[in-house]
Amino acid sequence: MSDPILVQRDDQIVTIILNNPLKRNALTKPAWVKLGDVMEELSRDNDLRCIILRGAGDDAFAAGADISEFPEERSSAAQAKAYGDIVTRTVKAIEECQHPTIAMIKGACTGGGLEIACACDLRIGGESSRYGVPINRLGHTLAYPELDAILRLVSPAVMLELLLEGQVMDAEFAMRVGLINRIVEDWEVEEEARRTADRIAKGAPLAARLHKKMVSRLKKPQELTQAELDEAFSTCDSEDYQNGFRSFMEKKKPVFNAK
Repeated sequence: MSDPILVQRDDQIVTIILNNPLKRNALTKPAWVKLGDVMEELSRDNDLRCIILRGAGDDAFAAGADISEFPEERSSAAQAKAYGDIVTRTVKAIEECQHPTIAMIKGACTGGGLEIACACDLRIGGESSRYGVPINRLGHTLAYPELDAILRLVSPAVMLELLLEGQVMDAEFAMRVGLINRIVEDWEVEEEARRTADRIAKGAPLAARLHKKMVSRLKKPQELTQAELDEAFSTCDSEDYQNGFRSFMEKKKPVFNAK
């Protein structure tokens, strides 16, 4: 198989391609490892502004883990835990990436593929895209961190509906329950994802990164510290802030340098 994770860079926007189209972009164990490595590396690149994740071709975003590996890689509780640790690390790397992330979804987005999409900041789906966690057919369970990636977006009732029935649902359902942000016609998915990335890239990167951090922090029950409350104003000491409000007053387009 060719490289399972492709990285394409266009100036300040990177597209990551889950590349296993013959198996609807199912991820092998090495693919999970590489995706985590790539996300961690890109997160350290301060010149980036946005990352798009997509599947190769038009048939699937990703159908989850490659089940053909399970007899060798996931045939016992111990093996499953080791495999699950890799998946958890990768999903966490997507969630904690400092740059805004967009899942560009065509076709099937199921199992581990849905976890990847839910770990992104925004999800844009084509009208024929499909979503689900049909793991009940395997006799397997999702680990707590994997459940959490999806459960942050939907209610416990919806989570159990997906898990217990194992149905793969349409884009209208996904939109209604909060799994995706918007639906566009299939031919428009790539254009809409790129337009969204362009809008993000033109914004102030320091503010975008801090907003990601703040929204993530507010999901946690602990009371905010004074240092955290003060950090919300830290961008006002940046060059970007000075450029931003001056450009606004002068009716010019701002140019941000992440400084």
